[in-house]
Amino acid sequence: MNIQAKWIKTVPNMGEMCPEFRKVFSADKKIVKAEACVTSLGIYHMYINGAKVGDYVMTPGYTSYATRVQFQRYDVTELLCANNTVSVVVGKGWMYSALGTPPRPAVDCSNIAIKASIEITYEDGEVVVVATDDSWEIYTSKVVFSEHYDGDTIDLSADIVKLGNAILDEENKPAVIEQVGEFVAERERMIPTQLIITPKGEKVIDFGQNFAGYVEVRIKGKKGDRVVINHAEVLDKDGNFYNDNLRSAKCCMTYTLSGGEDLLKPMFTFQGFRYIRIDEYPFEEIDINNFTGVAIYSDMTRTGHFVCGNDKLNRLYSNIVWGQRSNFIDIPTDCPQRDERLGWTGDAQVFCRTAAINYDVEKFFRKWLQDVAIEQTPEGGIHGVVPTCGVNGKRIAAAWGDCTTVCSWEMYKAYGDLEMLRANYPMMKKWVEYMHGKGDEEFLWVGTYHYGDWLAMDAGYGVYIGATQTDLIASAFFAYSTAILIKAARTLGLDEDVAHYEELYKNVRAAFREAFMKDGMPVVYPKADGLATDRPVKGVTQTAIALILRFDLCEDNEREALVTRLVELIKEHDGCMTTGFVGTPYILHALSDNGRTDAAYDLLLQEKNPSWLFSVNNGATTVWEHWDSFDANGKMWSTDMNSFNHYAYGAVFDWMFGNMVGIKIRDDGPAYSKIVIEPSPNEGIGFAEASVDTRNGRVFTSWRYIDGRVRYEIELPKNTEAIVRIPGMDEKVLKGGAYVIYK
Repeated sequence: MNIQAKWIKTVPNMGEMCPEFRKVFSADKKIVKAEACVTSLGIYHMYINGAKVGDYVMTPGYTSYATRVQFQRYDVTELLCANNTVSVVVGKGWMYSALGTPPRPAVDCSNIAIKASIEITYEDGEVVVVATDDSWEIYTSKVVFSEHYDGDTIDLSADIVKLGNAILDEENKPAVIEQVGEFVAERERMIPTQLIITPKGEKVIDFGQNFAGYVEVRIKGKKGDRVVINHAEVLDKDGNFYNDNLRSAKCCMTYTLSGGEDLLKPMFTFQGFRYIRIDEYPFEEIDINNFTGVAIYSDMTRTGHFVCGNDKLNRLYSNIVWGQRSNFIDIPTDCPQRDERLGWTGDAQVFCRTAAINYDVEKFFRKWLQDVAIEQTPEGGIHGVVPTCGVNGKRIAAAWGDCTTVCSWEMYKAYGDLEMLRANYPMMKKWVEYMHGKGDEEFLWVGTYHYGDWLAMDAGYGVYIGATQTDLIASAFFAYSTAILIKAARTLGLDEDVAHYEELYKNVRAAFREAFMKDGMPVVYPKADGLATDRPVKGVTQTAIALILRFDLCEDNEREALVTRLVELIKEHDGCMTTGFVGTPYILHALSDNGRTDAAYDLLLQEKNPSWLFSVNNGATTVWEHWDSFDANGKMWSTDMNSFNHYAYGAVFDWMFGNMVGIKIRDDGPAYSKIVIEPSPNEGIGFAEASVDTRNGRVFTSWRYIDGRVRYEIELPKNTEAIVRIPGMDEKVLKGGAYVIYK
């Protein structure tokens, strides 16, 4: 961004109209290079001589706006001529939409601002800069209303009117930084599968896939004709359009036609949906060939692939991938549809390992973790939502704040960027110290509000927080994050920190065992959360045992009894999990790590509710927020918190990849330079294979049953070492190359 560029804002009392900033300039010599840099407080589209600059959407992205905003750099050499008009149309986007659940105060467009420069290099070497200042003019635009949750209202028949000159915006503004994360782009294009006339007589188009993005409509109608589209994820049990779960989000697109050939699509919003309802349309007949769904998400490179002999598991994997696509729109969101779509830290924490298998998310998480660090409180607390907004988003809770340690460490393991780990280390350390300083117990985190085992099934129908003690969960994550911090300190060569936090970990682990365990089993700690009256609180739960086993909070001689009890608890619940957001990512690992891979497979393949395959059997194309988002009779769980596109439970794929197919990164082998290959074949599934493109090359593993034997294939890139553990065979160490093993 050229130093001559100034922040400029629109005229006062702009109301809901999205402004267009415009500048006319000439270029009277031969241009050899022209580069535009632009950012905004709001979401922008830049045009030069009527042509859109760049292929990206939702720019400049979502950052901690009080501190920093990204700018984008474009080569515009081919767009310039002798006489030029540059325009920037800006909507409220994340910055000025009232994010979070109601009440959401109305915010108009009067404070929308931009900063931009175009550097033109002529053939003779002269450099000319066209930069934002108060000579730029403000015009109305075709976008007469835009709001993040509610949609755009676009009038293509509207006259464009000059409103005056831009105003220099001399108030304190965020730092302007070059693009850090991935751009958001239009990706897959979805062809409608059918036009449905519902029992209520609604005209509904089904795209066959739940996704995040928008609908593109090609149409020619009379000037002033309207097209109004509403969005939904599901139909109700009677086959009618259902969008009550969107809460206050309207998710409505309204277009007024120009009278010519129109291409309709949003400029500043997106929706999460599978179905659209056509509420207004200028023709009696609807040709679905004129409608195209456009999936948008961060422009990440696909790296991981998986397929097996069970079609339902393949569908589950597709649902997991689509859940990631839908919720990786510049930040890791919880869901893409209702009045939320926020960067919930807990969801990111449980899913980040799976995310880094499916896609290259290094840049994506680098940018978001920088904002996590920026918004860390002076005491070290981490908000539940980053960038932070809304009352609920400011809560500090275990498993949510642990995104600092978990995501940072998983990104290091996946990509091996030591400098990124070094940059995140102070944040990780402050978080552990925050937990250390909470409450009256030095080595426990007890007595404060947490989200607990969110949406678990063991506290009764309709209860948000599961029956596992939130104090147990918080103290378990205190130990877990401290253990991760020790690994990071050791990796960075910080010997004093290693010694200090090893001592802290020893004390935390001992305090946990004294407070929350008796005779090798979890018990209720008779203080704080153990005295809760808002829900049943139990000592022995599936989540409590899973965390104790997975986080190594038990002694070796206690493991057998714990895993046996875990299996019993599963059987007592008709062979199903009762775990929520905290327990579910760990339960299969807790079983397979302790000799019960058979029980882990039983859970994975379970089809009764709650299970991963229950949603698959009920037509899901993404992962649900609730195990019982709707039940076997089609009854919806609720309207207030019932997303059908929530990726958190998709974290199961890190078990499918790391245990079922058997590819695991060693702590001392970042970027898959040293791995463990330890597959767990299952004859009922028949075969499974997975690959991941790493910084060192492609890693591939498969197993397949052939005539009563198992054929294993392993491919390792050069400079890679793998410890290979095949059931019934001695351990082997393999170097780069392709291998076939029969057992």
